[in-house]
Amino acid sequence: MSGDHKFEIQIIKQNRAMRVEKEYKERMKELYGDKIVSKFSKDAVECPIFGKTVSFLICMGCPNYVRRFKGVVHCKGESIANPERS
Repeated sequence: MSGDHKFEIQIIKQNRAMRVEKEYKERMKELYGDKIVSKFSKDAVECPIFGKTVSFLICMGCPNYVRRFKGVVHCKGESIANPERS
C-alpha cells in the first residue's frame, strides 16, 4: 500500500477554518455533503506541492490526494500544471 503515495502528511487541527473560495467550497459540498465539509474545514495540512499550509478541503480536491487515514493524508507528491487551480 505504500507504493501508491510518496508523502504522509499530518493533519493540523485549527480553532478556525482557513479561507477557501466560495465556489470551491460549494463544489466540495456537492461531492461530499455539508457535514463532511464542515467537519474537515477546520483541518489543514503542510502541502508539499504548494509549499505552505493549506486547508484540508484544498488537499482533498487535489489530483495527488490518495486518502486520509487516522490523522494522516497520503499524497502522491507529483507536480501539477497549476497548483492554484487543482
